[in-house]
Amino acid sequence: MTEEQIGNYKERLLEEKTRLEQELEDLGSKDPNKPDAAYPESGGNSEDDNAAEVTEYVDELSIEARLETELRDVKKALKSIDEGTYGVCKYCKKEIDIKRLDARPASSSCIECKKLLTQEM
Repeated sequence: MTEEQIGNYKERLLEEKTRLEQELEDLGSKDPNKPDAAYPESGGNSEDDNAAEVTEYVDELSIEARLETELRDVKKALKSIDEGTYGVCKYCKKEIDIKRLDARPASSSCIECKKLLTQEM
């Protein structure tokens, strides 16, 4: 992989990191290691109001967890760029296909290892 390609991936990863951090901040999360979505209070006391509040809260926790996982992956990818190991599968140590990195720059495994891990083969 060329320095120019790595630079392009780094730029994309930094943009993604900023976007994810902003989305987490918008949800009210302060600590990326601890879900902290704000519990919605509608002010109502009916069972329907309470059920709606719980549903909204659970949905936000799920979104927050997904965003935090994505942010963690982006940070790991940026660290691997700094360490000179970006684009190498963490399992088999082979180069990750450029098409995979184009689709998901935060990928840390090649498609074959990912399929094995998720039992898609």
